[in-house]
Amino acid sequence: MPAARTIAKTAIQEKPPLRKLTTPPLSTEQLGDRARAAAEEILLAGEAENTVRSYRSAMRYWCAWAQARYGKALALPVPVAMVMQFVVDHTARIKAGELVMELPYEIDEQLVAAGFKGAVGALKMSTVSHRLYVLSKLHQLRRVANPCADSQVKNLVSKAKRAASKRGEITTKKTAATREPLEAMLATCDDSLEGVRDRALLLFAWASGGRRRSEVSDAQVEQLIKAGADTYQFRMHRSKTSQAGSNSRQASIDKPIRGVAAEALTEWLHRGQIAEGPIFRRLWKDRVGPSLSPAAVANIVKRRAALAGIEGDWAGHSLRSGFVTEAGRRKIPLGDIMALTEHRQAATVIGYHRAGELFESEVANLLE
Repeated sequence: MPAARTIAKTAIQEKPPLRKLTTPPLSTEQLGDRARAAAEEILLAGEAENTVRSYRSAMRYWCAWAQARYGKALALPVPVAMVMQFVVDHTARIKAGELVMELPYEIDEQLVAAGFKGAVGALKMSTVSHRLYVLSKLHQLRRVANPCADSQVKNLVSKAKRAASKRGEITTKKTAATREPLEAMLATCDDSLEGVRDRALLLFAWASGGRRRSEVSDAQVEQLIKAGADTYQFRMHRSKTSQAGSNSRQASIDKPIRGVAAEALTEWLHRGQIAEGPIFRRLWKDRVGPSLSPAAVANIVKRRAALAGIEGDWAGHSLRSGFVTEAGRRKIPLGDIMALTEHRQAATVIGYHRAGELFESEVANLLE
């Protein structure tokens, strides 16, 4: 340590003095406004695109509601009373046998007309909770007093959730595309270029671990490694749970694509004459165009389910939840499933996994 101090002292003495700068020195105790704004931009840039989009939508609504309700712009920190007003304005409660909320109808109607709200009436508790979460996160980023952490707000939200549950309000989940509905969708895919593409897309998304719709639309040929006649490895550069990419410590492992999924992928790449860039693309009169959007991926799932005549609330997420549910039916270890799906928290995936297990369990067949 003495030697280190001597070296440091010598280095300081030998270094020429800095010329006088016009830029004022920064405080070591406080983060400047520009630096804070830059930090927020970096934090948001590290989030998934869908997450950032949902944050912006939530904050647009907060601003519109505050302007309509209080006649002034939203300013931080938001008072606790304003947050509690937001909760009672958007949460339904039973009064004299009817569901009511505190938001005046004319303001509710105005928010709908302006496009900030989908329909008049109370919001689902999941939506209220999300908007409170986004407001809370913004206060944390700005390092100002967080009204969402106040005990009054937390208690009010807790009781509102319990009341919603007693009324039968539940969080709806998209229908899981387990093997049977998946095969029904695949049966609608003919030998046309569109049929070949959709078949490859459905199998790719499902068999590689239930890829998210954004991961399917972002998938590039350069991420594919041919590992055999009927096997690919799909190298995930980044995902919702691994935003830092393949060079991070939590980089995702290669996802195997084998058998019929690999065969369908090979046929699509050949028929579409795709050698580089996005794997799954739009089609214009049998001509291959640019990459599919995440919304287009979801629409393909919905369309194929409709063509197959299978009922349900189908979406892009159906392939992901279906993969996990089917794996549970086959008693695949949870760790193996999570390695493919990229889930970081077991609690997120275990509901679908347990549903699949119970579907095949003897406990569900006690009458036979």
